[in-house]
Amino acid sequence: MSKIKAITMLLLPLYLVAGASLLFGQVTKNEYTQAERLLSWNTRDLVINDKVDPNWVDSQTFWYKNHTTNGHRYKLVNIEAETVNLAFDHNRLTTQLNNTIADTNYIANQLPLERLLFEDKETISFQVKGQYWEYNIRTNTLTKSNRTVPSQETIRSPNGQWEAFVSNHDLYIRDTNSGDEIRLTNDGEKYFSYGVSYPSPSTVIDDRVRRPNLKWSPDSKYIAVRRVDERDVGHMHYISHTYQRPKHYSQPYPLPGDSVVPKPYVHIIDVEEQSNIQVELSPMPNQLSIGPQSYSGDGIGRAWGDDSKFLYVDWLTRANKSAYLGKVEASSGEVTTLAKDTSQTYVEMEQREPKSWYITKDGQDVFWWSERDGWAHIYRFGANGNLKNQVTTGSWAVGSIKHIDEQNRNIYFTARGRETGDNPYYAHLYSVNYDGSDLRLLTPEFANHKVNFSSNGEVFVDTYSTIGSPPVSVLRFADDGEIIMELEQADATALKDIGWNLPEIFKVKARDGITNLYGLIYFPPDYDPDKKYPVIDHIYPGPQFGGVGNWEFKGGGHDYADEQLTYIGGEPLALAQLGFIVFELDHMGTPHRSKQFHDTWYGNFIDNGLPDHVKAIKQLAGRYSSIDLDRVGIYGHSGGGFATTDAMLRYPDIFHVGVAGAGNHDNRSYNIYWAEKYQGTLKEDEQTGKDNFYKSANKNYAENLEGELLLFHGDMDDNVHPAMTIQLVDELIKANKDFDLVIAPERRHNLHEPYFIRKHWDFFVEHLLGADPPKEYDITIPTDD
Repeated sequence: MSKIKAITMLLLPLYLVAGASLLFGQVTKNEYTQAERLLSWNTRDLVINDKVDPNWVDSQTFWYKNHTTNGHRYKLVNIEAETVNLAFDHNRLTTQLNNTIADTNYIANQLPLERLLFEDKETISFQVKGQYWEYNIRTNTLTKSNRTVPSQETIRSPNGQWEAFVSNHDLYIRDTNSGDEIRLTNDGEKYFSYGVSYPSPSTVIDDRVRRPNLKWSPDSKYIAVRRVDERDVGHMHYISHTYQRPKHYSQPYPLPGDSVVPKPYVHIIDVEEQSNIQVELSPMPNQLSIGPQSYSGDGIGRAWGDDSKFLYVDWLTRANKSAYLGKVEASSGEVTTLAKDTSQTYVEMEQREPKSWYITKDGQDVFWWSERDGWAHIYRFGANGNLKNQVTTGSWAVGSIKHIDEQNRNIYFTARGRETGDNPYYAHLYSVNYDGSDLRLLTPEFANHKVNFSSNGEVFVDTYSTIGSPPVSVLRFADDGEIIMELEQADATALKDIGWNLPEIFKVKARDGITNLYGLIYFPPDYDPDKKYPVIDHIYPGPQFGGVGNWEFKGGGHDYADEQLTYIGGEPLALAQLGFIVFELDHMGTPHRSKQFHDTWYGNFIDNGLPDHVKAIKQLAGRYSSIDLDRVGIYGHSGGGFATTDAMLRYPDIFHVGVAGAGNHDNRSYNIYWAEKYQGTLKEDEQTGKDNFYKSANKNYAENLEGELLLFHGDMDDNVHPAMTIQLVDELIKANKDFDLVIAPERRHNLHEPYFIRKHWDFFVEHLLGADPPKEYDITIPTDD
């Protein structure tokens, strides 16, 4: 009998008075139903008026899609008149659509308008059922448009004459009027294509359309196209087992220690001359972007200068040791380095926000986001790469540049941690002059601010919220941040009506006993501080992202960014509903603080922030006597799966039950772009014969398992290969350890679906609450019908 099972049996009578209202050790179906209601797909429609994503018609007008109690409405803002009205008569347009388009029965508050545009003050265009339509708001006239639905496989030139696409590895252009095609390259080949990399199994299986990675020059004369040489890169292999004869897939996938890795290039194609210049960048890039492309979307900079004479690219060397920004002369391919950074650990170019580099129209000022002084700040360079001045300074972190007013020589940017008494993770908007003078706070509310500037930069939309306060959206003047008018005030009444409880922000000391760490703690409904509750640690170790996710309102299903993909929104709430205390922590080694804070466990993956979690658990238990340190669980997905298993194997006296999904348990089998960035290049120690990744592999600690561990992995996971979990399983078997395993057929990296959520809940209910879960409870995802 395992240690945790013995504890559970001895303390079962005590458990029956805490947490879920158990009857004879049984969690009821009704209690699971209540927990299910708090998952994001059920709560996403319960907070209304929560988003204002402006679509700018001109500098004085924008529209947005407003979330209502039973659908959505389109609103139009007139800044000069300071009015917010419906963008059009929804009922009249609905009638016209239903009368004109066969087999439709649309309702006014759920119009499925795609690619909506205001052609002028009276006419809008949009796509419905693959067809473009034009609607005259004043005359109530609906007509088919001659505009064709843009192909996802082509990118149209600025002058509208050409569309570029890739076929059989080469780059082509097609005349949009005649349909005539011109082949611009003839040396493309498999694994060395123009504009596209070799498709991953996810792309192939899902039949996704892949847009070519290219940028037209403003005058439509040049195409800058990315090309990656993957010809001799080693492959990762996948077997789809659900066919009578299982299918095989593979993809080029570089691993730490590989001598042959993908080599990215940029080519400049002269469309008229049909010439092809391969740009020679030095040092050789390991990663390369045309323009300010980033994980979080394009930044404010441009790939091309307005005069089409220069292309701008940025690149990173292997293991992110150096970062460069270069100016490329289109006619010759000559490169001028404008800015660069190097680091003994790794160089960041962004922290979950758009990249922040910008070149002014005259080319005389270059702005560059850098952590070179230990904090993220903005630096100003000249046209030839000479440093003019550091724009921002201090023990606080710049997020990203949002707008640059070249006429008045102002920079608008977000930053965290500058305001005394504020949460260091809440972003604010500031402005500053080019020379660093006249720094101004434009969004003073102690909250997390998301901003979107008008086309002329005179005003911006500011949507701000806190962990417990629903979003407020306002329109502000850019020069001083004064509020022009309120646009929307979110309402979370319906969310609260189904049992949503506000998580509490906590502050604890880190492993060093000095640094403040911040997190969230969720309590069960009807929490009684005099009772004992099991505690669950929801972990995502980073280093690129923290366990809390976005520090904004945690409700309604909009609280977790799409790019995180580490767990389904609302799960901490759901687990708390079942009788657990749940917490999340942004430990040392995660972003948005200092460079030193982020570098805490560089080169030591196995750390995973766990020393901070152990200290946090003990501090929280000292603060809340209701926390039962004999019943501690932990769960996470991807990096969180790695960290969860690590916790169970290296801290078995602290963590008793773990659920690990799709963990990268041995990062020698993970891609170089992440693994080498945070661990360094793979090197072997001549004395021990072990490499520097060896001690961070979970399988080396399999014999330490004492508690209850559940492992999940999709057999077609082309991000974190299932081999990492299988190798761990192999060592657990060799060590004669008991564990639970679910291999998910035909699933890739995202396992956030009902079956796996239910199994996760069942495991904690059984092993932490000491109760029986409702048998085969069926979690469902609502449809749009």
